[in-house]
Amino acid sequence: MTDEVWTTVERYITDTLVRPDAALDAALAASDAAGLPAINVSPNQGKLLQMLALMLGAKRILEIGTLGGYSTIWMARALPPGGRLVTLETDRKHADLARRNIDAAGVGALVDIELGPALDTLPKLAARSREPFDLIFIDADKTSTVPYFEWALKLSRAGSLIVVDNVVRKGAVTDPQSSDKDVQGMRRFYDRLVNEPRVTATAIQTVGTKGYDGFAIALVKA
Repeated sequence: MTDEVWTTVERYITDTLVRPDAALDAALAASDAAGLPAINVSPNQGKLLQMLALMLGAKRILEIGTLGGYSTIWMARALPPGGRLVTLETDRKHADLARRNIDAAGVGALVDIELGPALDTLPKLAARSREPFDLIFIDADKTSTVPYFEWALKLSRAGSLIVVDNVVRKGAVTDPQSSDKDVQGMRRFYDRLVNEPRVTATAIQTVGTKGYDGFAIALVKA
């Protein structure tokens, strides 16, 4: 199988099952025009995040890594009346663009964008949060995935779902000798995940327009 086949199949799935959406397409176009890296989730993965939020009946969602707000829009649209999504972004350019994209999609009133390094923002968020988050999506710098996961546990409850993106790294995650810091970050995350008794977890490989990668899902038990 080749990248061309993976991309063709993903486009078929997207064209068949994910309806065209002007606001989401505009968010991608604006991100591309602004020179943001093309590392946002794919449309079918965005819809999966939305479906997970709907299945959970999520009222509070936390996203670590906003980029241009594409995945933010997908998840915010799953919120019920009174729901809230908090997304953390370290880069002001990304955060400002995300705010414009999110507002243009009509979900701006549901979304708070917290600017600054997530490991600085998360303790402040924990100090003022009165309720746990139902869904947490981690899609930021891979070297910090373990501390992000630690904070996600602190900010969750029994029944919360934690989703972590980019956990396969084109298969390099199996190489303990890899010199890639992102690969080593993910290997540390797997080691932490398997030894955490408060969650049950699995990971799924993916192929498509983003190449070969995958995501992990952890269900908080206690």
